[in-house]
Amino acid sequence: MPAEPQFLPDVDCDVLVVGSGAAGLSAAVTAAYHGLKVIVVEKDPVFGGATAWSGGWAWVPCNPLARRAGIVEDVELPRTYLKHELGEHFQPAMIDAFLEAGPRMVAFFEQHTSLQFADGNAIADIHGDTPGAGTGGRSVIAAPYDARKVGELLKRLRTTMRETSFMGMPIMAGADLTAFLNLTRSLSAAWHVTRRFTRHLLDLVLQGRAMQLVNGVALVARLAKSAEDLGVLLWESAPVTDLLRESNQVRGAVVSTAKGPIRIKARKAVVLAAGGFANDIERRKALFPRTPTGHEHLALPPLGVSGDGLRLGESVGAHVDSNMQSPVAWAPVSRVPHSDGSTGHFPHIIERGKPGIIGVLSNGQRFVNEANGYYDYVTAMVAAAPEGEEVASWLICSHAFQRRYGLGISRPFPVPLSSFIRSGYLKTGNTLEELATACGIDPSGLRTTVSDYNRHARNGEDPQFGRGSTPYNRKQGDALQQPNPCVAPIEQGPFYAVKVEPGCFGTFAGLKVNEHAQVLDDSGRAIAGLYAAGGDMASIMGGHYPAGGINIGPALTFGYIAARHIAGISPDFAPAGDAFDQ
Repeated sequence: MPAEPQFLPDVDCDVLVVGSGAAGLSAAVTAAYHGLKVIVVEKDPVFGGATAWSGGWAWVPCNPLARRAGIVEDVELPRTYLKHELGEHFQPAMIDAFLEAGPRMVAFFEQHTSLQFADGNAIADIHGDTPGAGTGGRSVIAAPYDARKVGELLKRLRTTMRETSFMGMPIMAGADLTAFLNLTRSLSAAWHVTRRFTRHLLDLVLQGRAMQLVNGVALVARLAKSAEDLGVLLWESAPVTDLLRESNQVRGAVVSTAKGPIRIKARKAVVLAAGGFANDIERRKALFPRTPTGHEHLALPPLGVSGDGLRLGESVGAHVDSNMQSPVAWAPVSRVPHSDGSTGHFPHIIERGKPGIIGVLSNGQRFVNEANGYYDYVTAMVAAAPEGEEVASWLICSHAFQRRYGLGISRPFPVPLSSFIRSGYLKTGNTLEELATACGIDPSGLRTTVSDYNRHARNGEDPQFGRGSTPYNRKQGDALQQPNPCVAPIEQGPFYAVKVEPGCFGTFAGLKVNEHAQVLDDSGRAIAGLYAAGGDMASIMGGHYPAGGINIGPALTFGYIAARHIAGISPDFAPAGDAFDQ
């Protein structure tokens, strides 16, 4: 018989949080603020999870920043939008909990923690033709943060994703990104970029890393600092191997540490927030379409995001809800060959909406409005790719486009192109036929497609897919391109292309929970002492993607909801228009 494991002395707390992304840290900070003793355990050697590698945007309708800017809308508008977007997957109790708690979550963090926000008041919902769609005021992001304020905790936090930074420097969507794209067209933009980059180079010399934190790394740093300030114990390199149950209630977990296994006894609850199953090959194989081996997918989250929370939940009778429009939060991703021999993944979020680029299949034909959301692009690609063929597409543009906006990880002028061509990341051709041959695309199909597209694009039109027809489309475009900021012809060679495959920001299928974030069993009953939020929780969007930030917004909100419920705080909220409760 195998020997019994030798446990280290037990550790006690009120709340044990498994995972250190937006959901886990939101729950930890909220619970600690309300007087509970909290321990956060993280599988990886650094904190932050997939959140640290994300853009950091959170969709939170009716948030305080919008109200302060004079954008005051009735909560019925986002509710109407979600009713139409989610259809049969609309869950009234879950959506109401989110819409009611979200603004109060933002106010709580603003008033009581280091997490401060910047607004996304100019960001439109993705599907502008849907009733209730917003044209702004529903998004927030963590305000930029000076990493020096984090202190010694900084070295324990995940850094920005290599592929989405420039020499390790994260670039914030909005004015920051606009300045980088207008580097050669505006003196003020050039000055902004010069100051930002010079400061970054100095930080690299003195600190060895980026110190101007924005996007997901700023969100994680602000939450982690808040947690530390409130006395939360943060354990890295501490994967959970089992949940502990007593009297039919989850009472803690067994955690593996460098010194040996340890039992953490949680008097009140365990919160599962380990990020979902983006890198769980077997569950991908079972649930993702067109993924017969589980490997036909380029997941963006760190490798540690591999379904631990779902497996832990299932071990105590939890129900994994996969009844979704999609089990996965699709993103178009290209493989990036690095000079050190490793391969990275780049998410194509920015350039697809710019004027003068199209996406085509191997037959050379377009299949989607390229300026639509990233989820929509991959959904269309998966549906349109011929059965039996690899699911992939190619983003095609001219030299002028690449120099102006970049293409994937190949940056705009003045960053040189040669290394991307040598590595094979960028395919090129002096003619469209040469480019098609280099990519394995049907040459006549591509020539016909580009000719048809150009004929209308010269007038700023796209009758085939209506590109530029929604506020979201136009925001992704270039306002200097008129009459349509998303449409321009593709005429002068050389031409470039990059191969795009299905990838994801995370997963939608997850543990079924109620409006308090309590995990449910197969009979729909709450499992005492067990909560879930973030990627471990079944998405309240039912596998749809109505707006940017619909992962992090609910993650922060249901982490907050879970902690308040654990602390015994009433879930009742003040009527709309009253002061935000805490």
